[in-house]
Amino acid sequence: MMRTEDVDRVFSALADVTRRDIVRRAIEGGEGVAELAEHYPMSFAAVQKHIAILERAGLVIKDRRGRRKVVRTNVERLGVARSLLDEYQVLWRGRFDRMTNILERETQP
Repeated sequence: MMRTEDVDRVFSALADVTRRDIVRRAIEGGEGVAELAEHYPMSFAAVQKHIAILERAGLVIKDRRGRRKVVRTNVERLGVARSLLDEYQVLWRGRFDRMTNILERETQP
């Protein structure tokens, strides 16, 4: 299980549309930092900062391949985030089911 600070870091990193897109593009793990930067209307330095935030959250890993730094998604860490969201979904569905049961009992004669 991730610590609270780690969970906060992951969801904070995923709160930005550019970082979510970088995670999506990096799943295949074939693009370097420079290639990723070409997809966005911002400076190379700005994209590097986004990648650094994703690295600190553990969502991406940079691998050196020769002179290139290839960015790839850490699918395991993404899976931990998904598991936490799944837990919340189960919790909320249970609450909705209980509320539905209460409302149905109150509307029956």
